[in-house]
Amino acid sequence: MITNHSYLDNPTFRGMRQSLMKTFDEIFILDLHGNSLKKETAPDGGSDENVFDIRQGVAISLFIKHHKRSEAHIKHKDIFGFRSKKYKWLEKNNYKSTAFDEISAKKSFYFFVPRSTGSIQYYLEWPQIIKIFPINVTGIVTARDNFVIDIDKGSLLRKIMQFRDLSIPDDIIRKTYNLSDTRGWSLTLARKKLAEDPNWENYFTNILYRPFDVRYIYYTPIMVDWGRPEVMRNMLEGKNLSLCFMRQFSGNMPYTHVLVTNNIVDNRTFFSSKGIIQQAPLYLFPDREQADLFMQEKTANISKRILSRINDNFSHSFIPQDILSYIYAVCTSNIYKETYDEFLRIDFPRIPFTNDLELFNEIVNIGERLVDLHLLKGNVLEYSSIKYQGQGDDTVIGRRRYDETTGRVYINKDYYFEGVEPEVWEYQIGGYQVMDKYLKDRKGRRMDDPRHYIHIATALEKTIEIQAEIDAIYPEVEKDLIEF
Repeated sequence: MITNHSYLDNPTFRGMRQSLMKTFDEIFILDLHGNSLKKETAPDGGSDENVFDIRQGVAISLFIKHHKRSEAHIKHKDIFGFRSKKYKWLEKNNYKSTAFDEISAKKSFYFFVPRSTGSIQYYLEWPQIIKIFPINVTGIVTARDNFVIDIDKGSLLRKIMQFRDLSIPDDIIRKTYNLSDTRGWSLTLARKKLAEDPNWENYFTNILYRPFDVRYIYYTPIMVDWGRPEVMRNMLEGKNLSLCFMRQFSGNMPYTHVLVTNNIVDNRTFFSSKGIIQQAPLYLFPDREQADLFMQEKTANISKRILSRINDNFSHSFIPQDILSYIYAVCTSNIYKETYDEFLRIDFPRIPFTNDLELFNEIVNIGERLVDLHLLKGNVLEYSSIKYQGQGDDTVIGRRRYDETTGRVYINKDYYFEGVEPEVWEYQIGGYQVMDKYLKDRKGRRMDDPRHYIHIATALEKTIEIQAEIDAIYPEVEKDLIEF
């Protein structure tokens, strides 16, 4: 059977894999890879091509029943490289003549591919992040990003003013802004509603579109298909903070899919061919549009059981942001991410809480610094060795490139940022190379705020330093943990 590669280790197919194991005695998996969505490469870094003209990876599975065993033996083999190489291998080999590696399909996930699961039971005892922050939701889907989201607020305002101007024919608006009706949205009806809405100017707000890339959005159900208002409204009420994460992630890159923000988020703020970003507000606010007799003030979106267990354990009252800061520091640790990479790719992160009060407080303090950095807050951002240099009138972002020998990030032939270390230029969050992505999405626009770009670079530079601090103490965390 030729199958989609994702069924081999995707948590969604766990039940199916378990059923197959109970039905058959032997399962042979020939993993042909070639997943361009994951930007897959061969182990030596060379090209890995799909055997078909598709983007999803491919596997060949053989299911054999001898009426002997209660659970199947799983046998697996990888084939990487060019398509022609894979074709030749398939012509010359069969499952009987090929040496397959036998793998143990652990009952937690029943993987059909080799996975390092030695510590899986240990890891699975830790609280899952969605159990710590029980109210969370996926990022919003506008279905028309290019129209309702913009880098420039003035540009967005002009579009909305034209949209609600009914003297302009519908066909002109459709063609000008490439807008089409969807199952739940009619351009004609939306224009009429906005034209009649006296509060139309109140719907402009900010959105975290990509890591460190905050844009303007016209946020109203009239224009946004899936706005997740039941949770996102908590991010629009006064000052709030949120933690963003993912259930599963696919990509040929390290796990970097955790981030804090004080804005609502787009569903593609993180990159992955599988998962979608989840946002958990730190605080929940009363719904002003409903008479909520049970919530008159803001409440913490943290499990009462978990928060009480931590506070009782230390005989200390930690505030909700302390818990978020602790979690954020742990999730930013390189040791944590590398050790549990296999698990972080397939399910929500799980968090180890140290039983050492002094260590707990130290990690909280580190997490607070990280939160401020990633919100681009604090005086530390003003002290940077990175400079914006160049001469002439052309400040339009064009062909961007990085020169490692000089530490320069060129935005065009005349202007550049100087003093950017390679690890800062290459730093990834949410599967995106932050500094490159920021420029790429602004190609053709003027570099209006070089100071902001310097702040991003400085925040990443300081993040790398703080990660070293966390990694110096993280091994102590797992030596003695709070039990939940």
